[in-house]
Amino acid sequence: MLSRTLLCVSIASVSSPLLADTVWMKNGDRLTGTIQVFDGGKLVLKTEYGGSIPLDWKKIATLESKHDLLVRQESERDLNGQLVQKMQPADPGKVTVSTGTEAPKTVELASIEQILTPKPLIQDLVWKGDIDVSLDYKRAEKDTDDYDVDFKTSARHGLWRHNGKGEYNREFQDDVKTTDNWSAEYALDRFLDEHWFWQGRAEYKTDKIEELRRQRTLGTGPGYQFWDNELGAFSLTTLLNRTDHEYESGNKENFYALGVKWDYNRYLIGKAFELFTNGEVGKPLGNVADYTLDAELGLRYKVTEWASLNMKAEKDLVSGAEGDLDETRYSVGFGVGW
Repeated sequence: MLSRTLLCVSIASVSSPLLADTVWMKNGDRLTGTIQVFDGGKLVLKTEYGGSIPLDWKKIATLESKHDLLVRQESERDLNGQLVQKMQPADPGKVTVSTGTEAPKTVELASIEQILTPKPLIQDLVWKGDIDVSLDYKRAEKDTDDYDVDFKTSARHGLWRHNGKGEYNREFQDDVKTTDNWSAEYALDRFLDEHWFWQGRAEYKTDKIEELRRQRTLGTGPGYQFWDNELGAFSLTTLLNRTDHEYESGNKENFYALGVKWDYNRYLIGKAFELFTNGEVGKPLGNVADYTLDAELGLRYKVTEWASLNMKAEKDLVSGAEGDLDETRYSVGFGVGW
């Protein structure tokens, strides 16, 4: 029994390195792990000993992978966006690729512009998200305390995707509350194929300072996922919304509106930076308001694999209605992601 156990352990220890991707550097170093992405001159290799490591593409001699990868070369090359089943080491500055349909070919590393990991239909639950916190304390002629907390998360399983986001903002000037609001949204996507999906969503906003105190929205409509891979994601959703407004004066109004939501993020320089923007622009049906806008734009810098610094701008606008709302906020803070 002991000998069988030792045999199994030996086989596992020998097999594990064989399944790993390998990168040979020009200085003679050899690194093993899993190739995640190559973009912006950086190859990201996920290792057991150091997490995700960005490697300078110009300092790589050759590499090896036995996993499927999407490889894009320069536009004039013939291996543009093909699924490569295997990459084998070659002379320094080159790699041999096999597509499974053609004979293996050796290409220059300098000709490769991008490497992505194919993203098949998700069968198991995949959960990701970010929490950003911003605190600002200013002591001067006017003392200011500003607190901002934002979160955004999504969970995907098969053809279903759950999306949630929320934010809380509070500000004091000389102990007088000048901002106090929070919002939360939940959306459920049902994918019809690889790109098209149908969304249903519910959103609630409350503000204790502005004249427009509460906003409630229910909506549904089709959406299109342009891409979702290691470099980021981009989707657009068209919605028919039913919105209820409640004002400080006690007046209430409800209306239907057409809205367009967007959700975009893009990793840059070996996933060291993330550019992101999301929001919704709406056009009420009738003479209730001219238009509405709720949007944010920001940039994150990865300090570690899970921690980041962020800068962002947020805009909340309701134009042409009773108690017009026009808020713009800028923040710098710390966040965690998974």
